[in-house]
Amino acid sequence: MANQQVSGVTNGIETPATGWRAIFPPAQWLFRYQWSWLSSDAVAGVTLAAYGIPVSLAYATLAGLPPQYGIYCYLAGGIFYAAFGSSRQLAIGPTSAISMLVGVTVADMAGGDPARFASIAALTAVVIAVMCLVAWILRLSSLVNFISETILLGFKAGAALTIALTQLPKLFGVKGGGEHFFERVTVLVGQLPDTQLAVLIFGIGALAVLLLGEKFLPGRPIALFVVLLSIILLTVTPLREMGFKVVGTLPRGLPEFHLPALRVRDVDGIIPLAFACLLLSYVESVSAARAIAQKNGYEIDPRQELLGLGAANLAAGLFQGYPVAGGLSQSSVNDKAGAKTPLSLVFASVAIGLCLLFLTGLLTNLPNVVLAAIVLVAVKGLVDIRELRHVWRVSRYEFFVSMLAFVAVLQFGILKGVIFAVLASMLLLIRRAAHPHVAILARIPGTQLYSDVERHPDNEPVPGVVMFRVEASLLYFNTEHVRATVWKYIRSSANPVKLVICDLSSSPAVDIAGARMLAALQGNLAKAGMRLRIVAAHADARDVLRAEGLEERVGHLGRRMTVSDVVEAFLRDTDPSVVALEDKGKGTYPDATRLA
Repeated sequence: MANQQVSGVTNGIETPATGWRAIFPPAQWLFRYQWSWLSSDAVAGVTLAAYGIPVSLAYATLAGLPPQYGIYCYLAGGIFYAAFGSSRQLAIGPTSAISMLVGVTVADMAGGDPARFASIAALTAVVIAVMCLVAWILRLSSLVNFISETILLGFKAGAALTIALTQLPKLFGVKGGGEHFFERVTVLVGQLPDTQLAVLIFGIGALAVLLLGEKFLPGRPIALFVVLLSIILLTVTPLREMGFKVVGTLPRGLPEFHLPALRVRDVDGIIPLAFACLLLSYVESVSAARAIAQKNGYEIDPRQELLGLGAANLAAGLFQGYPVAGGLSQSSVNDKAGAKTPLSLVFASVAIGLCLLFLTGLLTNLPNVVLAAIVLVAVKGLVDIRELRHVWRVSRYEFFVSMLAFVAVLQFGILKGVIFAVLASMLLLIRRAAHPHVAILARIPGTQLYSDVERHPDNEPVPGVVMFRVEASLLYFNTEHVRATVWKYIRSSANPVKLVICDLSSSPAVDIAGARMLAALQGNLAKAGMRLRIVAAHADARDVLRAEGLEERVGHLGRRMTVSDVVEAFLRDTDPSVVALEDKGKGTYPDATRLA
């Protein structure tokens, strides 16, 4: 099946859903729901809530918002994603990169006004929801595939360092400051003599417990244990008087529903911010959802994920939250805890709602250094050293591109880093399309087959013949590169060239500009006393070439004509004493011995 959205089973094969059921997945999975799954979903939901509450508190502070706003994101976003998302285990909530992006960008827009800050953050989530709906209507989900994984690799590493640097002052118990990465480093180094030793030791201890728990107890709510332990220690010991800053009293009760107080026209720069958040949200969510789905033996619908994310962000924006996404860490917690369906997100939201109603008072003495430790452990996963080493070994060029994105994030910040990543991916794609590989062919020894002499230097060239194969479609934006490459090899040939063979077997399409480039090439070659033959063109390409009059100028464009046929005919015409190599089993094709 193409995706998870199914309406039934025909001949043992699940068939895709249609109509309203296709855009409302609960109409499909609820129909097949088994009561034995209920306990698994309930346990997974409570486990996810235990994981999500401390993490969301930390991310909200990273976003520059009151801690409870992060909890609101989990509460509202999860329920609405469960109604429209295609993944069975994806968990929705604030993420480190989006929180940091909101924090550093909205601060400039808000001008120091906390109420305006919260309104802009909520409005951003609503704008993302609108963008998701538009993208769903226009079927733009495939566009995410154009964002290079290599670019994102460097971007994530840069974002991780940027986020970590905003949390290190809390770990050392100092104020911190600075606008950009390198300025923050300078400020932090200057404040190190003022380090609160008790805070630093406490933070290092929290980091150690979190890291050990991640290694030896994966999927367990270790962060919740650290939070509870730190609250107890600051409540029953004099630690609070030793320089610790705490979360303080959180408002009790569920978030109120209200529209953002601002409109898009009231906030300069909110569209680029929303687009950057959407890009990060969609890429991260779809990547996590695919990884979890592959593990569990089903497929997600990338287009439906636009609706799921849009609904989740709309809910977050209308219930005092900020942009949300699906993250691999929280989704792994949900999956390992036994989630069978998105109903686990509903159970998680119910558990979070109960905590907001009755348990917020317990978080009063939660130290900020613990939230910083949670963020530091979370962003560790954004730096993939193993993959960076692999890219270095495979392609130094792509490693350089990745490092370019890495430096861009550090130098210009996450928002501009996202925009840079998009532009760099597009430019990389355009560059590759405009400069396809043009293989110069020579005979494989002992055969009548021809391959790229650059990769196989032992191949045997045919004197007087230059053979090339364009390993991409021949289109208007790459014709100049192909033409220049062919002439370069013609001019560098050790022997006078009499025949040029163009192998189009690797060119799925040829447009008018490509056909006219070949026509111009034939004309220039003819003036220089050389011939051009075209072989192995695909059906659509042959139609375009014939429409441009190439068949009358270069000879028959038959679909069975091969490089070997043309070479043999050339050898017979130029030297009748030459005996062609045997080609056992090969038939005789019309025009195989005629060059033009």
